[in-house]
Amino acid sequence: MNAKTNSPAAPPVVIQAHLPVIEALVPFPHQGDRRPNLTGRPLRFTNKHNYPIAYAPDENPLWVVAVIHGSRSPRVMAAILRDRE
Repeated sequence: MNAKTNSPAAPPVVIQAHLPVIEALVPFPHQGDRRPNLTGRPLRFTNKHNYPIAYAPDENPLWVVAVIHGSRSPRVMAAILRDRE
């Protein structure tokens, strides 16, 4: 991880970088992939710059559950998703 991703300003930067991808999901929310290795919940995933974006396609408005750096282990990702139920 570099200093930029550890800084307090990183979350807004990450959100801003991923907002166009998230906005593109709104009209077609089921276009993402399921990841049963991470969660049994009906979440979908899309990826942008090594950041998996987990979202609930059936929620209105679209609910982005997490934007997680792809270098995290699948076990850590699964734990993060469990905590956001």
